[in-house]
Amino acid sequence: MSELTVGIDIGGTNTKLGIVDRGGKVVHQENIPTTDYEEFPHYFEAMAMALRNRQSSLPQGAKIIGIGVGAANGNYYTGNIEHATNLKWKGILPLAKMFEKEFNIPCILTNDANAAAVGEMIYGHARGMKDFIVITLGTGLGSGFVCGGILLNGHHGIAGELGHTSVNPTGRFCNCGKRGCLETYVSATGIKRTVYKLLADHLESSELRGISFDNLNTKMITEAAQRGDIVALACFEYTGRILGMKLAETVVHTDPEAIFLFGGLSLAGDLIFKPTIKHMEANLMPAFRGKVKILPSGLQNQIAPILGASSLVWDYFDKKETAR
Repeated sequence: MSELTVGIDIGGTNTKLGIVDRGGKVVHQENIPTTDYEEFPHYFEAMAMALRNRQSSLPQGAKIIGIGVGAANGNYYTGNIEHATNLKWKGILPLAKMFEKEFNIPCILTNDANAAAVGEMIYGHARGMKDFIVITLGTGLGSGFVCGGILLNGHHGIAGELGHTSVNPTGRFCNCGKRGCLETYVSATGIKRTVYKLLADHLESSELRGISFDNLNTKMITEAAQRGDIVALACFEYTGRILGMKLAETVVHTDPEAIFLFGGLSLAGDLIFKPTIKHMEANLMPAFRGKVKILPSGLQNQIAPILGASSLVWDYFDKKETAR
C-alpha cells in the first residue's frame, strides 16, 4: 500500500494544498484563494471538498494517512489557529479538530515557519543536523527552532516568534499591536517600508522613485540593486544589518549549527546574505564567531510550503514509532 500525506500551507492571500509521498514527491497540488471566503466554515469546506475530490481519484492501494498544516499563529498543542493577524477570520479556529472529524485521520498543525523547519530537516539542507534555525522571509518574518533534532514548540505551543521581538520599541507599527518588531524591518513588507524611508533620506536619483507602495515588490528592489541603484543597495545593507544583529542575539539562546533563510526576500542572494553575515559576525559573542553558518534553504521553490506542511505528518509517525 502506498502511503501519502497532505500538506496545506495557509497564507493570507492563497492556500497551497498538495498530496506528497514519503520521498517528497508532490503527486498533486492546487491553490485555494484564502481571501475568497468571508466565513471560516466556508473556507474549510472548500479545502475539504478539494481533498475529497482528490481522494476519490487516488491510484488503487494509495492511502492518505494524515494532514499537515502550516499557518501563522498555528498552535501545535491545540491544533488551533489563534488570533492570526494575516487572516480575516479572528479568534480561535479549531482547524485540526475539524479535519480529524471530517477525514478520521491525524491532523498536525503548527505555525508556517515551524513547518518549514521540519521540512528543512526531512527534505532540505538540514538533513543530518540536530541544531538549526529556519527564518522565513515572506510578507512577515517567521522562525522555527530545532534543538537536539526536536522542533521547539514551547510550553504553550507557540515558541519561535522571532519576528515579534523588538528592534526599536518606538519604531514601526506592527500588525500584532506592538511597535518596532523585527518583521516590520526584515520581510517583504518591511523592506518596502525601508525603501520609502531611504528615498526620503537620499537626494540621489533612483529608479524606485515614483513607484507606489502597492506596486513595489521585493523583486523590483532586488533587480534595481543588481543594476547598482544606490537606494536599493542601501536598502539591503540596512535590512541585513538589522537581521544580522538580531541573529547574533538569537545564536546565544540555542547555539545552532546553521541558520537557514527561506522565502522571497532570501532569493536576493548575496544582496541579503552578505550584509547579514557581516553584521551577525560583528555582533556575536566571541565564543560563537566563525562557527554558525547562514545558508539558503534547500526548499526554495513553489512546492516548499507543501513539503514543509506534509513533513509534519511523517515526523509525527516517526516519533510514534520511536516511542514504542
